Amino acid sequence: MADPKTVSTLPSFPEDTPAGADVLPENPVPRKGKKLQVWLSRIRALMFVTVCATFGVLLVILPWTHQWTDNSFLLTLPALRSFIGNGFVRGLATGLGMLDLWLGFWEAVHYHENPN
Repeated sequence: MADPKTVSTLPSFPEDTPAGADVLPENPVPRKGKKLQVWLSRIRALMFVTVCATFGVLLVILPWTHQWTDNSFLLTLPALRSFIGNGFVRGLATGLGMLDLWLGFWEAVHYHENPN
């Protein structure tokens, strides 16, 4: 009989396990890590929705105010000012803002967590 002090503590292989014995996973996912992943996912979704909503509202409203064309940068560049003041460019910016708002609200409505 082997001396208990000299018995190896190396992990056993599946073929060494008797049939019918329950084998536990080697590295179970800790509950703390799972909760952290859930909260990081929630924070990511919240930040994404907030950024999309903020930029969306900004792009919907700003092109139709006087700050869009009457700023210190565009006052020195008259050709760029006339291009930025064009109705098509303003409409394009507003359309991008609407798309950004839609993207943010779509993410908020379709957010779900895994029940595991």
